[in-house]
Amino acid sequence: MKHLLGEANPVEKEQVKQWLTAHADNQAYYDELKKVWDASLQLASVSTVDENKAWQRFRQRIQQGNTNESHPEPSVRRSGFGWMKIAASVVLVIGLAVLGYWIYDNRPAQQMLAQTTNTVINDTLPDGSVVTLNKTSSLGYPSRFRGSKREVTLKGEAFFHVAPDKTKPFIVSVNDVEITVVGTSFNVRSENGLTAVIVETGIVRVTHKGKTVELHANEQIAVTPTDSLDKEPVTDKLYNYYRTKEFVCNDTPLWKLVEVLNEAYKSTIVIGRPELRDLRINISLYNESLDRVLELISLTLGVKINKTAGQVIIE
Repeated sequence: MKHLLGEANPVEKEQVKQWLTAHADNQAYYDELKKVWDASLQLASVSTVDENKAWQRFRQRIQQGNTNESHPEPSVRRSGFGWMKIAASVVLVIGLAVLGYWIYDNRPAQQMLAQTTNTVINDTLPDGSVVTLNKTSSLGYPSRFRGSKREVTLKGEAFFHVAPDKTKPFIVSVNDVEITVVGTSFNVRSENGLTAVIVETGIVRVTHKGKTVELHANEQIAVTPTDSLDKEPVTDKLYNYYRTKEFVCNDTPLWKLVEVLNEAYKSTIVIGRPELRDLRINISLYNESLDRVLELISLTLGVKINKTAGQVIIE
């Protein structure tokens, strides 16, 4: 502030000079502060307030408030620089606020980790994107997204509803696959080296070993360390069970439904006869018990359900 007032001594001037040249952000902050200072001086120079009359009114109010008390009138020394001092005070307050925000905005971002074990959680990221994290999964992300992109790292499975921002694409890194979006919703699953991406809304770019495939709504892709990137249509909503508590099958093979049921209920369901594996089922199940689900499968496909110790056999 002394530098702006022109009251800095040579040592202080040199300190300011060194601070300004230390980083480009320092110069930018100083320039903004000087703009506020210059504007305050300009405002003071055109002010129509009569300083002397304002002071007399203030004295009269003080005297009226003290009519029943015997206090000597305070001795106040005023100068012709009254409005400049007011302007300096205003700039000081604004400058401290700007400095505080600058320090807050430029503090180092911390690495955050959302992690699940036996429960599904919802988490909101710093940009407003919402993530549903499946059981035994984890998501790493910074406390603030800085730079030209928003990067997160996934292990396990998650559904992303990404906040739109065309200036900062949202990037999910999982295994050796990179998934890039601007504003969309999609599911990512990683298991035993396989990365599966299913797009619910919007457009997603999947990159693997230098190759990129663009997925649209209701399209999916499964990436293994050696496979090519071939997309397919989405034929069911089973991927969403952990988020919606609903199993939606649309001409879905029985083996696929059984895999999801075993994961969701921590059960051991096996298909007793090979010819039953590819039986197609059309059914929607919402928040049902496992016993009720098995009963509905039996009624729909005309199969038998046999329960043994620790195992359920469909035959």
